[in-house]
Amino acid sequence: MNSAARIEAFLEMMSAERGAAENTLTSYRRDLEDASEAIGGGLAGAGAADIRAYLDDIAARGFAPTSQARKLSAIRRFFKFLYAEGLRGDDPTGTLDSPRKGRPLPKTMTEAETGRLLDRAAEEAAGAAPDGDRLAALRLHALVEVLYATGLRVSELVGLPVTVAQRDDRFFMVRGKGDKERMVPLSAKARAAMRAWLSERASRPALTDSPYLFPAASDSGHLSRQVFARDLKGLAARAGIASAKISPHVLRHAFASHLLQNGADLRAVQQLLGHADISTTQIYTHVLEERLVRLVNDHHPLAD
Repeated sequence: MNSAARIEAFLEMMSAERGAAENTLTSYRRDLEDASEAIGGGLAGAGAADIRAYLDDIAARGFAPTSQARKLSAIRRFFKFLYAEGLRGDDPTGTLDSPRKGRPLPKTMTEAETGRLLDRAAEEAAGAAPDGDRLAALRLHALVEVLYATGLRVSELVGLPVTVAQRDDRFFMVRGKGDKERMVPLSAKARAAMRAWLSERASRPALTDSPYLFPAASDSGHLSRQVFARDLKGLAARAGIASAKISPHVLRHAFASHLLQNGADLRAVQQLLGHADISTTQIYTHVLEERLVRLVNDHHPLAD
């Protein structure tokens, strides 16, 4: 069995036994095939020195430490699979150190910027869209209101079932990473935006039979992440916000940061974001630290 066949076997295992998402499988395939092409003789037969040389090469090519660490993680999983299946008698990644990487603070938006973005989306949905495309304006308004109200991952948002809007509940269940379900709240504004979108959607025969809240003529049957990201950047520009600083992920971070700034508990935010481990949520501890400093400065009798 050559390297390509063993990579296919690994990906099949990750899909069938681990339930890996399509995006995860695509990322593994890209990283493993890149490593296999770069290492003479293919990845499956590589030794520790070969893999170390590959990591040095991608570092020299300018890959960020986070990208290097992701590629090494994929390679480690691949060799653990080969060892467990008896296809290798050793694991050459066991002695390799992970690239050192910092933990950058997530990009976010101020509450004022977020308010401007949502206000602009509402204005365009009410008839002020620059190109007069009512369907696109109502859809975008629903998307940004729901994203900021819930902090969903973009893949979870664009793939929402239409039943979420039909129930008009204050909470709904979303299926996230690892096929785990969690409950997320829905604000009154988000519910109103979804109702308006659902009404317009119902008037379009081409959309009514779709099981998705945001249908599209795509392979998945729903709006793609890329189209939403593009539309969001356009909305930001029209709201006077630099489009380079905004993405669906930035709005998710804004949801978490603004909750913490206004008194939410870190573990509650962990549950809302769908993080399996609170260490992932701890990228927001800087927000808690700022809140504590402000609390002391505002209320301590000896504060300046």
